Amino acid sequence: MSLFNHEKNHRTLIICFILIVVTAAVYWQVKEHQFITFDDDDYVTENIHVRKGLTIDGLLWAFTTTHAHNWHPLTWLSHMLDVQLFGLKPGWHHLMNLFFHVANTILLFLVLHRMTKALWQSAFVAALFALHPLHVESVAWVAERKDVLSTTFWMLTMGAYVFYIESPGFQRYLPVLFLFALGLMAKPMLVTLPFVLLLMDYWPLHRLDPIKHEEYLPAHAEKSKKPAKKKQQTIPKDSSDIEAKKALTDLRYFSWPYLKPLVREKIPLFLLIMLFSATTLYAQQRVMKPMELYPLSGRIANALISYVSYIGKMFWPEKLAIFYPYGNDGLLSWQAAGAGLLLLTITALTVWKARRYPYLVVGWLWYLGTLVPVIGLVQVGLQAMADRYTYVPLIGIFIMIACGVPDLLVKWRYRRNALIVSATAIIALLTAVTWFQIQHWKNDITLYGHAAAVTPNNWWAHYNMGLSLSHEGRTNEALPHFQETLRIKPNDPHAYLNIGIISAKNGNTGEAMSYFSRALQHKPDFDKAHLNLGKIFLDGGNLDKAFFHIQEANRINPESPEIHFTLAKAYVRSGDLDNAITHYSKALTLKPDYAEAHNNLGIVLARKGKINEAIEHFREALWIKPGFREAYANLQVALSQLKKETTKALHNPKQSSRMK
Repeated sequence: MSLFNHEKNHRTLIICFILIVVTAAVYWQVKEHQFITFDDDDYVTENIHVRKGLTIDGLLWAFTTTHAHNWHPLTWLSHMLDVQLFGLKPGWHHLMNLFFHVANTILLFLVLHRMTKALWQSAFVAALFALHPLHVESVAWVAERKDVLSTTFWMLTMGAYVFYIESPGFQRYLPVLFLFALGLMAKPMLVTLPFVLLLMDYWPLHRLDPIKHEEYLPAHAEKSKKPAKKKQQTIPKDSSDIEAKKALTDLRYFSWPYLKPLVREKIPLFLLIMLFSATTLYAQQRVMKPMELYPLSGRIANALISYVSYIGKMFWPEKLAIFYPYGNDGLLSWQAAGAGLLLLTITALTVWKARRYPYLVVGWLWYLGTLVPVIGLVQVGLQAMADRYTYVPLIGIFIMIACGVPDLLVKWRYRRNALIVSATAIIALLTAVTWFQIQHWKNDITLYGHAAAVTPNNWWAHYNMGLSLSHEGRTNEALPHFQETLRIKPNDPHAYLNIGIISAKNGNTGEAMSYFSRALQHKPDFDKAHLNLGKIFLDGGNLDKAFFHIQEANRINPESPEIHFTLAKAYVRSGDLDNAITHYSKALTLKPDYAEAHNNLGIVLARKGKINEAIEHFREALWIKPGFREAYANLQVALSQLKKETTKALHNPKQSSRMK
């Protein structure tokens, strides 16, 4: 399918080239960015299936798992392909996100241009989409591959739909259905797309008005040979009765008989929505927040405020963060009332002006509708809102601006120059802000530090900042962030846990045990708190209490390699080498690149006299972790012992015969 306007092909190509170059130039810095600890580990770095690249087992897993609380097999396959091609080099994973974002930008421009025939308005919408700071989160975050990938299928589905309506038929409808299904398999947020297609039927495709639709179709498209069916109302014979004719035209424009077949043709799409919605609800049932925790009134209030907040950040993109905590409940009621009134007012105005400016109501309903799945009425996660949720919805607002401002200035003599200057200035400013916003995504420290700095009482940002500093060994810097987390959220068990870990590293075991116990008070089934208490008792020689807490951790989370590793160490201390081998092996099954487990298993096997197996594990540990001195020393000892046994066997014919 060609989406180009052949009469202005050279301009279209130039615009595409500029969009590609500018977008790539602004985002190219992501090549030097790292993976982050929030979700990137779940999707890539610590995901055993993804880390293997493209395999048959991985393919089966992708289509059968609800890991990460979603069923999106194409997203998993795209991450696997990245690992297959680039390994775990984060820069290339980031550049693949950029590739999809650039593709989305170009597809958006071409599809809009094909539908509206408005070259520069379409280019402006695409530029806003490509360079707005609110979209940085979707592009600069590897785990948000599902966002950019699903949007690629969104744009392709729209393009296929335009191709279909130019000459409707089963063969042209199949690509629409197929691409829509693929998009849903990348991210279920595409459930709103069929409703957007209905909006497009109204404008700019004019399918609710057969006369205008015939005028819309390009010259190469097949025109309908059958005249449009006349309505019961007839246009007055008196041609001077302009108002009456206009009234009947308006009635026809909104008439149900013209809408009904358009709804009917989308029934297969609606059936897919039902199927994927049910699948998503099943996948997310464990992470959906209960009404007791997030009451419906609070969810509605937050949704209304979020709708307005996103628009505010679109016009003034400052203090953007990866996580926005819920605000003060006392402020929500009046803020929600004001937001609701504003939304109703805008809705009423766009409907009132719909017949003269149809793009206003289409753009506004696009924005409102596409945000519904992520506006928080079904609360998944702890965030009040998220920048990534605006990736597709803001296109509606961009369309309103790109088409509305030129119409507003239609009678101004300097209109063209003013539009060129203002559009250029806006794009330049957004480009600069986006450039700096991307830099905050360089690594964990820059990302969480920025979020903590720009959002008040952001316990989540402080906690993750403390965690990131701890991972770098900067525990003295991490401690104040965990303490700030507890100031904002006094019952946070994870903050207690990490303060306890820092205390244990500093040798304050009594204080550490106190913090671990307080973590368990707030979360009795906290496996990590049990595990760390077990470690302290194990180091102190109290095997009974050590076994109690480590086994309790294992009961809560039997799929943790670290818990099996620690339980194996406890069995070694107790002299039960067989159980130790079992749990070291289980840890390696869950995490094959666990160098410490390979080393420790090698030690136990050597003690059991299985020198050859021990040597294999020592070598595996060194392959995974080349600077692992303990594994190297153990390997030398094992090789020396094997040499002695071989020499001894050579001098003992009976033993030599047994070795054979």
